[in-house]
Amino acid sequence: MIFKSYLVDQNINLLDKKLCLLFGENLGLKIELKNKIINKNKNAEFIRLTQDEILKNEDNFFNEIYNISLFEKQKIYLIDQTSDKILNIIKELQPKLDTQKIYLFSDVLDRRSKLRSYFEKSHDTAVVICYADNELTIKKIVIEKLKGYGGLSPQNIITIVNNSNLDRIKLNNELNKITTYFQNKIIDAKKLEILLDLKVNNDFNILKDQALEGNKNITNKLLSETLIESEKNILYLNQINQRINKLSQIFELTKTMTLDNAMNTIKPPIFWKEQQTFGNQAKKWTSSKIKEVLKKTYNFELSIKTNSSIDKNVLIKKLMIDICNLANAS
Repeated sequence: MIFKSYLVDQNINLLDKKLCLLFGENLGLKIELKNKIINKNKNAEFIRLTQDEILKNEDNFFNEIYNISLFEKQKIYLIDQTSDKILNIIKELQPKLDTQKIYLFSDVLDRRSKLRSYFEKSHDTAVVICYADNELTIKKIVIEKLKGYGGLSPQNIITIVNNSNLDRIKLNNELNKITTYFQNKIIDAKKLEILLDLKVNNDFNILKDQALEGNKNITNKLLSETLIESEKNILYLNQINQRINKLSQIFELTKTMTLDNAMNTIKPPIFWKEQQTFGNQAKKWTSSKIKEVLKKTYNFELSIKTNSSIDKNVLIKKLMIDICNLANAS
């Protein structure tokens, strides 16, 4: 059964099923919903696992699930990084669940995903698709969190929204700084700009776009200025792959139409503010280059998922340099 993410965000009690799947590119929303689940069930015992940990020792997991006592707290399992690989385990567990609840958290799952299809079609499960935030949803969060603050002008709201780059995690960090600093609940525009440190580029998308355009000097400069957070590496990878996939679609379309017509034809459409940047990128990338960069992003994902001790920030920076060099390759 599918639940709208904004409704679940407003009322976490809607997730009353024993099996729930939350997936999508909005990492910030998934984190918020996970925290709401925990806060709602303060008397429960939470067990946090990853899919890989379960697959490595399925017997232990089943024993953990089935060994319950009347005197134990309710057990709630939070399982991260799930994919189709865990579906058979879920199917086996579903009819045997008693008081236990299982929440699965996944990255983007396309419509071919068997896990997604199973949860969407079953009446005994819940699924929440966590789409990326847009300007409207981010603006609503800002207004709600800063309700009662003086000086919350339209311009200050725009400043906060733009600085968040439509990233809920970054937005919440910025809102925490604002509420901590402006304890008198009066926002001063100049102090706000200093507080948010707008001269520092925390926007990974700008770095990604410059690398894909092959702008070496700007890319090198941004690599030293951009705040890269290790826990967001999968999100960064998704942003890169989404743009690469769009460039691949455009490459095919331009075989039969002009670039401008292709950008207006592609679904979802290229936002008008991004069309010049996207057009510059499209002129740089060919089919062979796209195949090569997808190999690099695959290897990057494999490295960060299989080697916990590796320096993920170094890897993402190397990936951006490789992308920039590949964009300029003949």
